[in-house]
Amino acid sequence: MDFRLIVMRHAKSSWKELGQSDHDRPLTARGRRATPQVAQHLAEIGWIPDKIISSDSLRTRETAGLLSLTWDLAAVEFTNSFYLAGPDAIREMVPMLAAKHRTILVLGHNHGWEEAVQRFSGETAILKTASAALLTCRAESWEEAFASPHRWQLVDVIHPRDLED
Repeated sequence: MDFRLIVMRHAKSSWKELGQSDHDRPLTARGRRATPQVAQHLAEIGWIPDKIISSDSLRTRETAGLLSLTWDLAAVEFTNSFYLAGPDAIREMVPMLAAKHRTILVLGHNHGWEEAVQRFSGETAILKTASAALLTCRAESWEEAFASPHRWQLVDVIHPRDLED
């Protein structure tokens, strides 16, 4: 079977509020504009996920909400284990939460998400805010897909700045 994994970093968030916790930072206006552009582009190239698994921070929740609205997708799972996490959290959570799905979007933070792309594919990807790395793997299950490093193929990296008119 072919599995597709979209590794996406949250959209641009605000540092305006003094004393606000990192976990509770909201998106900026730029982040709220960029997310639907990325979602629309992913739809145009046929990469709409069956499910989103997201960090539970405010900025990832807001990003997931905008993605879901664009795709009319209700399947979003929020987990604290993706907050400031890396490849091990993805490898653990995706098979557990996405067994019946073939295209999953994991939404989280850097530097862990860039590390995940590198570990899964052996390729380097720069994931600025609202960027998405598209990976594919032929395997019998999600568990098998994550069983060894560099098994995935990096197909493309989508950056919001490249989608602006």
